[in-house]
Amino acid sequence: VQLQASGGGLVQAGDSLKLSCAASGGTFSTYSIYWFRQNPGKEREFVAVIIWNGAVTYYADSVKGRFTISRDNAKNTAYLQMNSLKPEDTAVYYCAADPIYRRTVVAGDVNYWGKGTLVTVSS
Repeated sequence: VQLQASGGGLVQAGDSLKLSCAASGGTFSTYSIYWFRQNPGKEREFVAVIIWNGAVTYYADSVKGRFTISRDNAKNTAYLQMNSLKPEDTAVYYCAADPIYRRTVVAGDVNYWGKGTLVTVSS
């Protein structure tokens, strides 16, 4: 499966932004979708995951209550709604896919990755 994240940009603290992850070339509905983020010189950090049918989600503590992951299998697209953005949310955001749903996950556990989209939150 091929993935492409989009929707990043420059926003101010407190603003909202919605990222999209468009998939092609595979059976999107069979994959769990992950969002990770990364800053230069740092490890790629888990943000959120949604199971194949959207029934179960899980978030990193740092974004819980502010971010919402969702998916539309009919459109082969997943989303990350980000509210109350903070400067520390600034990063390149990546969507990724794997047949396995994991709550405790590192980047190396996930098989398919798209190119990232940059989110910059100014104070």
